[in-house]
Amino acid sequence: MQTKETIVCRCEDITLDEIQSLIKQGYRTIDEIKRVVRAGMGPCQGRTCRMLIAQELAKAYGVPVSEVLMPTFRPTVKPVKLGTFAGGESDAENC
Repeated sequence: MQTKETIVCRCEDITLDEIQSLIKQGYRTIDEIKRVVRAGMGPCQGRTCRMLIAQELAKAYGVPVSEVLMPTFRPTVKPVKLGTFAGGESDAENC
């Protein structure tokens, strides 16, 4: 049974009530909700909450979950050592 205190995003401690409130304010995508309350930006990167938020959006706007726009993913292209940013290593060492 879901209540208003049900946690949707465990990483950022965001409740069902907060998500529903944002939807009532007119937020229509997971990316918009993510930018406002950081849902999906914790260590799991939305693996837990992405579909829960999509289900709430689908229910609120009367569309199938498959029509809810999924968030933009921006994976790291290449790992960079912190020493590179501090000027301690040259680019040749990182290749």
